[in-house]
Amino acid sequence: MIQAVVFDVIAGNQTARAGKLLELLNLPADAIATSGEWGVAKPDRRFFTNVITLAGAAPHRTVYVGDHPQNDIAPAAAVGLRTVHLRRGPYGHLWADTFEARAADWRITALTDLPVLLTS
Repeated sequence: MIQAVVFDVIAGNQTARAGKLLELLNLPADAIATSGEWGVAKPDRRFFTNVITLAGAAPHRTVYVGDHPQNDIAPAAAVGLRTVHLRRGPYGHLWADTFEARAADWRITALTDLPVLLTS
């Protein structure tokens, strides 16, 4: 029997200060990082390679969730991450039918859909 190891990472285009504030929220995540801390922002591929390093898993064993097809889905897939397009907020809805959004491995409408998706 193979058991999956789940390591929850929150990473986004935010300032280093926002990262510190997120840490104070005691979110159910193993790690929190921001583009401000890394000095590189999405859609730069270095942002996503930093995500891979932080997650400590091979790209094809790492799932990246994002709402912006061009800033999240396409560049994450380009470095080998599995992708989930989250159809939430303005970006998630406005560009939900773009090539980049349709190219995601999965598409969901709420983060609460993610655990079921990943365990099926």
